[in-house]
Amino acid sequence: MTYPHISVSNLTMAYGDYIVQRDLNFTIARGEIFIVMGGSGCGKSTLLMHMIGLKTPRQGDVFYEQQSLWQANAEQRNRIMRRIGVLYQGGALFSSMTLAENVALPLNEFTELSKSEIADMVSYKLALVGLAGFETYYPAELSGGMQKRAGLARAMALDPEILFFDEPSSGLDPISARLLDDLIVSLRDALGTTVVVISHELPSIFAIGTNSVLLDAEAKTMLAQGPPKQILEHAQDPRIIRFLTRGTGIAQSAPAKTDT
Repeated sequence: MTYPHISVSNLTMAYGDYIVQRDLNFTIARGEIFIVMGGSGCGKSTLLMHMIGLKTPRQGDVFYEQQSLWQANAEQRNRIMRRIGVLYQGGALFSSMTLAENVALPLNEFTELSKSEIADMVSYKLALVGLAGFETYYPAELSGGMQKRAGLARAMALDPEILFFDEPSSGLDPISARLLDDLIVSLRDALGTTVVVISHELPSIFAIGTNSVLLDAEAKTMLAQGPPKQILEHAQDPRIIRFLTRGTGIAQSAPAKTDT
């Protein structure tokens, strides 16, 4: 029997007495590009924190295959976390470190590789994201899109099975956002990584999402699950149609791919 790579089960999220989302149930298959979407304030980033062990659920659990994240002991949870890489909204690079030093951080912390082996691994990861030769650059010397790619190289340092992206297109111009979308797809295809993307950017959602869940701030629960295009095609709920068409009732098409 094949189990989902990730399962969210009866999850309720809260800050004190304030319920953010309740009764979330969805699964993510291995190798999917899964989109967590919804408007501002609906709890997308809060869900990310619950899924990567940074915030305890009010109720429910998150499973990685059959292993509970929130019932696991410290050793089991550390093993789960070693399988995960996270690209945060701003890239979260240390400004006082070069790109090589940033990418090397998890390798120095969690492996026993030699300095030369780490240097080779860092160069390889930077090359994967199109930053070969930028090892000695500092984050301030790069564009926003390049900083995001450098953050992705660091998230990939330990060869994770699963990559989480928190609003990866935030702050990027349309061309840079499109290039990052293409990079996410190519890495998934090349490495077989399961990808979870927190986003409200419709062009990216429709361009790369193979499955998704739509959260709603007013209902405080999920309104739909499935491939984004199929959700829109079959939607009857005006809240779903409003979000997925930017309130126009007209579907936003992703730009056609171009050869480079």
